[in-house]
Amino acid sequence: MELKRLKREVLYKGRVFDLVVDQVEYPSGNRAVREIVHHTGGAVVVPMLADGRVVFVKQLRYPLDKQILELPAGRLSPSEDPQAAAARELEEETGWVAGELEKLTSIYTTPGFCDEELHIYLATGLHESPRGHSREEGEFSMTVHLIPLNEAIRMVEAGKIQDSKTIIGLLLVGRRLQHKL
Repeated sequence: MELKRLKREVLYKGRVFDLVVDQVEYPSGNRAVREIVHHTGGAVVVPMLADGRVVFVKQLRYPLDKQILELPAGRLSPSEDPQAAAARELEEETGWVAGELEKLTSIYTTPGFCDEELHIYLATGLHESPRGHSREEGEFSMTVHLIPLNEAIRMVEAGKIQDSKTIIGLLLVGRRLQHKL
């Protein structure tokens, strides 16, 4: 079913997202309004150490008013390559560098009202960056945590990890490792 866009208005143009309101027409002739959060997308990294531990960050998520445990991730700059963004975010947030980055999947976070697409990568062959991390001001309180994959998956099942991108990345890597055994 195709919708015909009659009018588009950008209500807000922000640093992280834009708010767009479209007036549309259905094939029946009925009209509706569609509100869209436009986002450039992001890259997510599942950094896996050789001993099976995953590198996490714990950071303040302002909308939730609490610190949560999640995988390193960040917003794409316009036309930025997602794999390059994944490598950048890993080093900036954790101080680790990947020897290899392999794309696992891409996901739409909330397709009912937002066009954000996240690209999820597995990072292996990790080594510490000689430069360490280089966090932005809003990330200064961020802490790095090394947690065995099996324990992290148990934390997902117990509701202790609630971030969707983190849950998807962990479950994909866990499933992949099960199939290799």
